[in-house]
Amino acid sequence: MDKQQILKILERDARTSPKQIAVMLGEEEENVAAAIAQMEKNGVIRHYKTIIDWEKAGKEQVFVFIDVRVSPSRGVGFDDVAERIYRYPEVHSVYLVSGDYDLRVVIEGKNMKDVAFFVAEKLSTLEGVLSTKSSFLLKKYKSDGDMFVDVAAEERLAITP
Repeated sequence: MDKQQILKILERDARTSPKQIAVMLGEEEENVAAAIAQMEKNGVIRHYKTIIDWEKAGKEQVFVFIDVRVSPSRGVGFDDVAERIYRYPEVHSVYLVSGDYDLRVVIEGKNMKDVAFFVAEKLSTLEGVLSTKSSFLLKKYKSDGDMFVDVAAEERLAITP
């Protein structure tokens, strides 16, 4: 059984049932259900998630991408600083990246004031944080493989003989 195929199907739509996956892959439903249960137990499947267009739902939010230059700690590298950062509830994501900065932190806030407070009072004061550079999300076009723009249906002219 191809577990990668099961994962791709669930990644696209977590509501796909083991029965539907079994039909799609030509497998037995019990085998698919057992494979999913094993991947959940092993932490391959971390959790199931719904992708929401919060703008359409009427929720105002501000996302900021903050590039952080860090002084890594002896013996733990960047992991120690990254852990202290990702424990804050405002932090949406933290990535170790290459380039001029070491970490890319994504912050979610209700407004610009909340985000500015987080950067000034929490993030920049952490031991090991040398500098930050912030960029505000202006518009989301695509995220996690889903488009966030309404694409007009392609109209084709009828062909007549």
